[in-house]
Amino acid sequence: MTDSTYPVYGEITGPIVMIGFGSIGRGTLPLIERHFRFDRNRLIVVEPREDAADAEIYARHGVRHVKAHVTRDNYKDLLKPLFAEGGGQAFCVNLSVDTGSLDLIKLCRKLDVLYIDTVVEPWLGFYFDKDLKNADRTNYALRETVRREKHKNPGGTTAVSCCGANPGMVSWFVKQALVNLAGDLELKFEEPAVDDRHGWAKLMKKAGVKGIHIAERDTQRARNPKPLNTFWNTWSVEGFISEGLQPSELGWGTHEQWKPKNAREHKKGCRAAIYLEQPGGNTRVRTWCPTPGPQYGFLVTHNEAISIADYFTARDKDGDVTYRPTCHYAYHPANDAVLSLHEMFGNGGRPQPVLHVLDENELVDGADELGVLIYGHDRNAYWYGSRLTVEETRNLAPYQNATGLQVTSAVLAGMVWALENPKAGIVEADEMDYRRCLEVQRPYLGPVEGHYTDWTPLDGRPGLFPEDLDTKDPWQFRNILVR
Repeated sequence: MTDSTYPVYGEITGPIVMIGFGSIGRGTLPLIERHFRFDRNRLIVVEPREDAADAEIYARHGVRHVKAHVTRDNYKDLLKPLFAEGGGQAFCVNLSVDTGSLDLIKLCRKLDVLYIDTVVEPWLGFYFDKDLKNADRTNYALRETVRREKHKNPGGTTAVSCCGANPGMVSWFVKQALVNLAGDLELKFEEPAVDDRHGWAKLMKKAGVKGIHIAERDTQRARNPKPLNTFWNTWSVEGFISEGLQPSELGWGTHEQWKPKNAREHKKGCRAAIYLEQPGGNTRVRTWCPTPGPQYGFLVTHNEAISIADYFTARDKDGDVTYRPTCHYAYHPANDAVLSLHEMFGNGGRPQPVLHVLDENELVDGADELGVLIYGHDRNAYWYGSRLTVEETRNLAPYQNATGLQVTSAVLAGMVWALENPKAGIVEADEMDYRRCLEVQRPYLGPVEGHYTDWTPLDGRPGLFPEDLDTKDPWQFRNILVR
């Protein structure tokens, strides 16, 4: 089933099994219908919740609903028959929380089922397990489990790991921003091949980039004020709380001269990142976006902070690191979400009893301005990204706000890439063809723009109190972290 007014990117010959039907699942559904040929009778949603709003969407789109939790104990028995129904190559679209991504990846690849998710998700209980060390609760640790599986079993059926807006789309933005910057600096260069990690790292080093912020400002406003004892957000509340309570994490660049006292290194793996002994949802950094200009953001852990830093690492012939950019999220969510965070952490980190995602009908205006701020080079800093308003979102696709559409369109792009590259093995967004993915996604992103700025983290300080700053290098993390 397809709509002839939209480009059709290929045919999914087997069942499409979507795990989870929250805000991202609902928004992804119409994009799948628009852009793929498939058998409507074999579009299946596995979702434990059953409410009237979802039931109406299922009926309108002819979706088969399997009311079930996907758990560590039942995932094989539950999913195997669904993947096998009617023959052809199935596609697993995992958009749920508390589902073990690594186990699902292994199962799908064993059965020759294409796979995509937006995060390396653990099984239920991981995020709040007090028996785990903080190092083991990091996204670094979760990512390493998938990377080890990739190294152990290279090639094979494609499984796209961590492909939403961020992680996902922002990795494609980084490459486009780097190419733009290198051109503006009038560097002599040839764009590296898709799979040339070393070439991309050399280009970033040549451009003089010290680091990258995933710099986001969500200005979407609800019609009514947020009540007490509720957590409001413009995307998955459960997902935001989980990552907000994980340790703050960042890719750690070779130019850094200082570390916070509570910073910790990892002893195994790629060692491209550090973590702080404090929750990301309660850690602030200074950053910049085009509309607000300078702003505070939360240094919440995300897979892209590690994958981007790892991908753009340059090494000498002996394998020693000669260059790596610092990379981290710098997120100012919608004001209602900021207030929700303050209330939650003020109450000992205990989530409110009511969790709610604001849909497009509850929002009066605003935008999600999501991009990458690459900094420290001769042009100081360059922001490149999407400035999508909720008003434009309503005209582009149903069932989602601006934040959601940036995610769901990246899922679409990742599915297209997987269908066109069905034997690529386990991949992250950094390893995919960024031009092809942005070509698919861009019609859903609103204005995609680049902006240079003279702002640095040393600017805009009142000067009324003593501060421990590095005035010689404005782009040291010492100056970015709010202490």
